[in-house]
Amino acid sequence: MPLPKEQHYTIDDIYNLPEGTRAELIDGQIYYMAPPSRQHQQIVLSLSRKIADYIDSHKGPCEVDIAPFAVFLNEDDTNYIEPDISVICSPDKLTDKGCNGAPDWIIEIVSPGSRRMDYYTKLFKYRTAGVREYWIVDASKNLITVYDFEHDDVGQYSFSDTIKAGIYNDLYLDFSGMNI
Repeated sequence: MPLPKEQHYTIDDIYNLPEGTRAELIDGQIYYMAPPSRQHQQIVLSLSRKIADYIDSHKGPCEVDIAPFAVFLNEDDTNYIEPDISVICSPDKLTDKGCNGAPDWIIEIVSPGSRRMDYYTKLFKYRTAGVREYWIVDASKNLITVYDFEHDDVGQYSFSDTIKAGIYNDLYLDFSGMNI
């Protein structure tokens, strides 16, 4: 007996989900997302605030966007993601619907249900799409993994460290000073 045919979805299917349903589309497969925890949201707020303040004080061209914010990684209709934090430095990538193409810097905050997705699936997708820098913040492991794709470098840090953002010359994020 033949195996059932695997369903292949598009961005239209994502937009046709019931209102309030959170999901991402990776290579034509829908991945549903649970609501984030309070700690998750505190980390997103703290990091995005510090990054946005830095950009504003330097009058830089970059923009910080937080989930839910649509990122269309590839020039196709089978990839739609909502990174926790996206930093986009090319205003021409931005539309009313979101970001067309790879953000310069993506930060994902690991949730119990997103661990495999953040550490493996998204790591591969972000690297191949042209994201310059990818941070995985894992509070349950007290670990921040930094992938600097431009320099083919990986670093691991704890929540007691200060970490330099690779896409900037002088932006350092002090995790020990965050109220999380």
